[in-house]
Amino acid sequence: MQSTVAESKETVSIVTQTSDVERRESDPSTTFKEDDFPEGGTRAWLTVVGSFLVYFASFGMINSFGTFQDFYEKDYLSDSPPSAIAFIGSLQITLLYVGGLFTGPLFDAFGLQYMYPLAALGSVISLIALSFTHPQQIWQQFLSQGVLFGLVVGFGTQPALAVVGHYFKRRRALAMGIVAAGSSTGGVCFPIMFTRLFQKIGYAWSVRVGALITLICYGFAMLISRPRLPRRSLTRLSQLVDLDGFKDPRYSVLLAGTFLVNLGLYIPYFYLGPFAQLIGVSSTVHPYLLSMINGASFVGRVLGGQLADRYGRLNVLFPATLIAGVLVLAMWLPAQGAAPLIVFACLYGIMSGVHISVCPAVIGNFSPTDRLGARIGTFFAGIAVATLIGTPLGGAFLRHGVVAEYHNLAIFSGVMIVAGALIIGGARLLCTRNLKAKW
Repeated sequence: MQSTVAESKETVSIVTQTSDVERRESDPSTTFKEDDFPEGGTRAWLTVVGSFLVYFASFGMINSFGTFQDFYEKDYLSDSPPSAIAFIGSLQITLLYVGGLFTGPLFDAFGLQYMYPLAALGSVISLIALSFTHPQQIWQQFLSQGVLFGLVVGFGTQPALAVVGHYFKRRRALAMGIVAAGSSTGGVCFPIMFTRLFQKIGYAWSVRVGALITLICYGFAMLISRPRLPRRSLTRLSQLVDLDGFKDPRYSVLLAGTFLVNLGLYIPYFYLGPFAQLIGVSSTVHPYLLSMINGASFVGRVLGGQLADRYGRLNVLFPATLIAGVLVLAMWLPAQGAAPLIVFACLYGIMSGVHISVCPAVIGNFSPTDRLGARIGTFFAGIAVATLIGTPLGGAFLRHGVVAEYHNLAIFSGVMIVAGALIIGGARLLCTRNLKAKW
């Protein structure tokens, strides 16, 4: 089952937007002192709440795709292979990542005045269109849920982080961590809601309820969120993509490791629920495994950021990612009942949440501040390929839906994550061989 998928995006979001604000701070034409950032106040915290609601409605919906994956496989798109269904969710994240190259500069130029309404309108239209799709017509879900939602959702998520950066510098990690928690909260609430509503009011009206919640969240966000810093002219397209990062071997090695990690990272979010159902886990448990992962990832994202600030970002990213891969091989692979799957969902949610929240911030360790946004955007444009093909590749293992095929899927996921983590460890050693150094 999916989920955090968005989260990754979410993470991309976090640092891309942080970098937008940092570029303002480094702009020689405009100087901001520490006192220029309110670090709190009514308007600041209302803006944080507004951004939280945007993340709840956007990333929360993306993080719920695992519930759709399960429902589509069993009922609505049962004629389609799991890999084709998983491609819909992967496409959402990929388009969100790629769009991050442009939505930050657009926010700089236009603020929230146009960005939030565009994201709200596009998201609602996408969900309403999805509610009118027909069973066994996967191209309809592909266009409405995969393409359209993936294209428009970034117009809300990216500005949601950037506008928070207007008000906080010293406490920015805390403020952005609260915003990021909105995706976890949505990833807990939406799967539970859809699981129950699909049975009571049907697929179409369940999705329309989701569209209504999305509209309400964006509506409140537009009422209470206010940018603080002045707008800037649009950045030239040539300045958005920064290939100079590949001249630094640490950057290139980190990208290679993260690419492998993302081939397997989201597979448990998509497929843990169907696996649990296959091995006979009670219907009172297996529909909620995705919510458990998302709820645990809330802890991982918030604590991971705090630990990374204290002990070093790569120092936290490498072991957390390695542990996530080991958990897949040591707990999901041999699991035969509800209890080990519940424990796995919680522990994996924490560790994958750490990876998702800390990875984009690591790039700042060896990137100039004035190019951080473009460098992060370029980095995750490459990672987008892994998120696009990772879960469909995993679905290709499930030809007959038997337990042995899920074991092969878990091996693929775990090996990719562990291999990627070891390469990330190599990037850490390229920084310094002193393991006590804060990197």
